[in-house]
Amino acid sequence: MDTTPADGIDDPVSDGIDLRHHGDVDAVPGLLDFAVNVRGDGPPDWLAERLAAVLPTLGRYPSSVAERAAREQVAARHGRSPDEVLLLAGGAEGFAMLPRLAPRLAALIHPSFTEPEYALRQAGVPVQRVLLERPYLLDAAAVPDDADLVVLGNPTNPTSVLHPAAEILALRRPGRIVVVDEAFGDAVPGEPDSLAAAAPPDVLVLRSLTKTFALAGLRCGYALGHPDLLDRLVVGRPHWPLGSLQLEAIRACSEPAAVAWAEREAELIAAERAEMVTLLTDVGIEVTGPARAPFLLLRVGDAHRVRQALNERGIAVRRCDTFPGLDADHIRVAVRAARPARLLVEALESVLEVVA
Repeated sequence: MDTTPADGIDDPVSDGIDLRHHGDVDAVPGLLDFAVNVRGDGPPDWLAERLAAVLPTLGRYPSSVAERAAREQVAARHGRSPDEVLLLAGGAEGFAMLPRLAPRLAALIHPSFTEPEYALRQAGVPVQRVLLERPYLLDAAAVPDDADLVVLGNPTNPTSVLHPAAEILALRRPGRIVVVDEAFGDAVPGEPDSLAAAAPPDVLVLRSLTKTFALAGLRCGYALGHPDLLDRLVVGRPHWPLGSLQLEAIRACSEPAAVAWAEREAELIAAERAEMVTLLTDVGIEVTGPARAPFLLLRVGDAHRVRQALNERGIAVRRCDTFPGLDADHIRVAVRAARPARLLVEALESVLEVVA
């Protein structure tokens, strides 16, 4: 366990780490994409039809009625009040709002998604990294006592670790806000350790709809938290922050039929992930586990050369040396169906023989 101060708040690149590098940069068009954690190339047909029905209304400004309906549906989905829901243009917008909480010291649990640190550093907020060691399990005692904002992912990107809800709640302290990034929460069957439905008033949960529902290009998500907390986040936010298509997508994806559809997808992801883990370990590739998200963290040695060789074979994977706490020996791969998974494993086995 390492607790590392991160200086250079005006620079998005710290300690040689590009905090703004994401999987879409690795997913060069034309390559078999294991770099991006979105399911499929676009939304399911039933969702595409809902969005298409809204197109004739785009000549009008987004309505407060549509915004309220979307918030009410999200609230009903999680058993919360509508005033505990803040609709977002993707989970990343929620991270951009965190500096408005004016923390004195933010503790970032790493390895994890880097946008929260980027946003806080750009706003001049003092940041301290809490670097977890393999197998990347949470340790509340490692978080600085004076941190009044703690940010972590669950399940965590890129480690695929799912932290028990009780251990996340153990991070709470008087005067501290705990932010839980549940961007992949709906990809875990039953969502057993989600805090979306029953979080205390000092816990803020951020959710994304872009991954499971393949809406990365539309930017849809929401925050769940105490109304006073949400009020602090929206200070200075522009009018009409979400468009009509986003509002319709958020509402549609939160309805009971959509939640049931996502649960079936989560079960399929779990089955595909188990098969991928078996394929990878059978050829001697080290997989971080137990994995619970729609991606896997692999240790492969010289990952730069591995990625280059995979690219030459038409396969894109996510580099991981841009995640604080990980080195150039790691790559992340999205969970995919059996056929592309076998292509990946065969290519990896061939590449590793050459690189070794």
